[in-house]
Amino acid sequence: MEHFIVSARKYRPQTFKDVVGQQAITNTLLNAIENNHLAQALLFTGPRGVGKTSCARILAKMINSKGIDNPDEDFAFNVFELDAASNNSVDDIRNLTDQVRIPPQIGQYKVYIIDEVHMLSQAAFNAFLKTLEEPPKHCIFILATTEKHKIIPTILSRCQIFDFKRITVKDAKNYLKYIAKEQGITADDDALHIIAQKADGAMRDALSIFDRVVSFSGKNLTRQAVTENLNVLDYETFFTSTDFILDNKIPDLLLQFNTTLSKGFDGQHYIAGLASHFRDLLVCKTPQTVELLEVGEETKQKYLEQANKSSQDFLLKGIALANDCDLKYKTSKNQRLLVELCIMQLASITFDGEKKNSKRFIIPPSYFRAKGITPIPVNKPAVSSSTDSEVKAEQVAVPSTPETAVKKESTSKFSDPQIPKIVLSKENKRTSGLSLKSIRAKKEHEIRQNEVVYDEINLPTDDFTEEDMQTAWKDFVTVLEAEGKHNLASILSIDTPKLIDKTIMRVEYPNQTNKVEVERSQFHLMSFVRKRLNNFDVSLDIIINEEKEKQYAYTPREKFEKMCDKNPSLELLRKAFDLDV
Repeated sequence: MEHFIVSARKYRPQTFKDVVGQQAITNTLLNAIENNHLAQALLFTGPRGVGKTSCARILAKMINSKGIDNPDEDFAFNVFELDAASNNSVDDIRNLTDQVRIPPQIGQYKVYIIDEVHMLSQAAFNAFLKTLEEPPKHCIFILATTEKHKIIPTILSRCQIFDFKRITVKDAKNYLKYIAKEQGITADDDALHIIAQKADGAMRDALSIFDRVVSFSGKNLTRQAVTENLNVLDYETFFTSTDFILDNKIPDLLLQFNTTLSKGFDGQHYIAGLASHFRDLLVCKTPQTVELLEVGEETKQKYLEQANKSSQDFLLKGIALANDCDLKYKTSKNQRLLVELCIMQLASITFDGEKKNSKRFIIPPSYFRAKGITPIPVNKPAVSSSTDSEVKAEQVAVPSTPETAVKKESTSKFSDPQIPKIVLSKENKRTSGLSLKSIRAKKEHEIRQNEVVYDEINLPTDDFTEEDMQTAWKDFVTVLEAEGKHNLASILSIDTPKLIDKTIMRVEYPNQTNKVEVERSQFHLMSFVRKRLNNFDVSLDIIINEEKEKQYAYTPREKFEKMCDKNPSLELLRKAFDLDV
């Protein structure tokens, strides 16, 4: 059985042309070698897996290959690699400085590659300063690190610094496509793109993920196989979610989120991915920014199609909501509810439901037509021009109520004769929302709003007894208690209603506060009682009886006497211990 070599080692760059995504650095090093302008101390810094050590080895080989005809010569005796993570003491640096003095036997330079140089101790750095500043002519130091900020400034000032950047998704995908072709593997463009995204700018990680997915799916690398193996949410999940959001399908959206959680994904992963998806859609709204979208061509077309369905205002609000949910996720005690609330808010951004009528309980004309009743026509007021600047309006056939009454006032002598003056009654004037008068007006309006007028409608008026009425009243109290409205239920239980004049219920309360509370809930109360009694002529009469309030105000002595009536032993207890009340 042939020994398997992982792709990260098998396809390690052997020349600067093979290095992926670092053209600026490789061109600089090539020019420095050709022009004999290479510094003796170099610092390669950047994220993991971007080619720092590979470039150091290639550089060490190239500077020694001048005049050598053998292309396979790797000059192993001239290249010394030191792992500073395990060799970080002063003694290790002293051994290194002792070896520096000996010139190379083959080639021109001895190259010392010190990896993870930031792991050296403070004493080791100080011992290395002099040698690094004035090394022998035949010696070149190449330091490599992922954390440049941990290196002391005196070392940085003695080195020529090269900052390696992350490998772009596009470059990583193209290199993976090349490797798949070399190995005879058929790979979808989207599958390679997901691998490149998952690598997060590290080519070594991309190759490791590639090997893992190939072991899972074989010679045919599909997007579905990659998403299953890497346990990532693919684009289709977010495309479907956005379609549900745009169509305001909240139930389907919640079911899809539940399916996502059942697959083992985190709620924060889902909402963060949705925010990124909205960002990509926003990028597609403008042709100049489409190049910022790092996806395959097939997926790019899907983004463009969905971007045309989405408004810019919706996408901006969606990104803000999703990002806010992402920030609150870690501190939330109910994280699933937080995400569900966020996606429901997202699905409600573009919701254009039925606008509620501001005039409640007005019966539509269709109801009258179904009953065979012809609605009374209402004419719009007409304005006629006249020399004496009087405004005339046609008569309107509507009932006269306090809400619809309009006072007639004469036109002021200062008014423009060409512009009709419309005068509203005091009841229709707006009042400030910060005044006490407005608060009282609002309460009175709510009470009047709950009054239902049943005119010219054939509603039932069955006979009932006082016992039936009291039973319906108690049933409503029971319903209130079940709903948790114990305060209103206790107020309604203060007095038992009495039947007056066949259809009038009279109830007595000890103070004005109880009356107001009942009036606020009068609509629901009367609707319940009328439906239970099947009589829509029933009305409620509330009176205040101050004598009832006195019945509830007991002095401590009166309370004690009532307790003694129930348990005479309390009086013996008081006398035995000589207690005061």
